[in-house]
Amino acid sequence: MRFLVGLLTVVATLGVGGCGGDGGSAGALTVYSGREEELVAPLFERFEQETGIKVEVRYGDSAELAATIAEEGENSPAGVFFGQDPGSLGAVAKEGLLEVLPAKILGRVPARYRDDAGMWVGTSGRVRVVAYNTDALSDDEVPDSIFGLTDPKWKGKIGVAPTNASFQAFVSAMRLTVGDEKTRAWLAALRRNDPKTYEKNTPIVEAVAAGEIELGLVNHYYLYLVKEEQPDAPVANHFLEPGDPGALVSLAGAGVLAGSNEKREAERLVEFLLSEAGQRFYVDKAEEAEYPLVPDIAPRAGLPRLDSLEGPAVDLSELGGELESTLELLRETGYLS
Repeated sequence: MRFLVGLLTVVATLGVGGCGGDGGSAGALTVYSGREEELVAPLFERFEQETGIKVEVRYGDSAELAATIAEEGENSPAGVFFGQDPGSLGAVAKEGLLEVLPAKILGRVPARYRDDAGMWVGTSGRVRVVAYNTDALSDDEVPDSIFGLTDPKWKGKIGVAPTNASFQAFVSAMRLTVGDEKTRAWLAALRRNDPKTYEKNTPIVEAVAAGEIELGLVNHYYLYLVKEEQPDAPVANHFLEPGDPGALVSLAGAGVLAGSNEKREAERLVEFLLSEAGQRFYVDKAEEAEYPLVPDIAPRAGLPRLDSLEGPAVDLSELGGELESTLELLRETGYLS
């Protein structure tokens, strides 16, 4: 609770908490979305069309929305928390503010992509990669491990987004797999290479394409967003070696608020996100080309199958409990103020 409440000052500053509404009207649903509007608004529109349920969305940073939910408690108007990463979802679940989802929803995805206690479920997957400038580098010149990024030859040529939930989830996973001491040492070594920092992943890929940097630590799908606007941009994804801490296979997901008066509508939304239409959205419609998590739905052409990728051996349910310590480590190593 301490770290969630501690974020409330930031939340107030950014204006995340000013939405209103009592959350109790039938046929309506309030969603707190840590997923960006440009990425998921079409999903909400499709849900409204198919169900007649009106969706009111409050967009914001996942960790900040988690803090808002913690402060609001059972009085939160939210029916669904749509988180960008398992860390923020796990943080809300840890506070006892999510309810156990029905088995028919949880059973739609493999066990590795849902909470061990059933309080949240993954809705789409992503892989951490190194985006690289194809004019400056060939694929075999890009390090196969994040540990290679500490080589002095990359000084000033790497982009990271320390305030982004996906980067924080990666650091949490690294701590769980190689330990705090080795993670701290890697962060310090990378810091000495003077990485350029960005607020989000898309600007990193754009900076790689523009030649401002040569490498960027991002999720795989941001390449597709940039290519949508710049088809000839000289940037590509490099997938890291199996088991590398930087090759985290993570997810976005959703949970239903335990104190909500909109549980029927909330469960219908989560069920829709895991329906054939909701999952094929990432294959056929979405610019960002995330991975569907329901088995037997193949990803966008050109992507390796999700089951062929080997990230670090980490239980995604554990990331929520690590977020507070990860944020403290990032502050101590100079990535966060």
